[in-house]
Amino acid sequence: MASQISKRTVRRAVVAGALALGAVTVSAGPALAEPITVPGVGSFELPAGVTLPPEVTNLVPPAPQGAAPAPAAPFSAPVTSVAQRAVDAAHTKLGAPYVYGAAGPDAFDCSGLVQWAYKQAGLNLPRTSYDQAAAGRAVDVSALQPGDVVSFYGGSHSGIYIGNGNVIHASTSGQPVKVAPVSSMPMDGARRY
Repeated sequence: MASQISKRTVRRAVVAGALALGAVTVSAGPALAEPITVPGVGSFELPAGVTLPPEVTNLVPPAPQGAAPAPAAPFSAPVTSVAQRAVDAAHTKLGAPYVYGAAGPDAFDCSGLVQWAYKQAGLNLPRTSYDQAAAGRAVDVSALQPGDVVSFYGGSHSGIYIGNGNVIHASTSGQPVKVAPVSSMPMDGARRY
């Protein structure tokens, strides 16, 4: 269906462009014009009696004789990783209050924020910072990527690395969810999910 729509769209665009240029001639006879081939889209036959002059048809290189038209490039939406979706979810909670034992959606403790953000991204992580520090796979601090779960203070605190040397975390009572430099706390390690 999409192929038919794109072929129609291209055909209409070629004819409309030719009409706009005043370059279409309509012959008196019902003869069909040569098909026009658009690489990656396919071949199109113009309506009976419509021919395009060389300055229009030369815009599209002819397909080699006997060769099948190249397949259309598939449409692909941007792919966002689970880790990036977790980072994006955590960003939506900047300023949310810290509450010990809370796991969202309105208040968080450190591991609750990490767990909640990853849940929004479609992945279930352990609930406590100690369990988060033991799950996933270990990542060298020099190879941190956005979405890595960073453990601090011997594993008693966790946050999500967001890039540029920063982590987003729910730090402590009286402090909202915020961004802080990774270097502002003693780091214990990092895990990738």
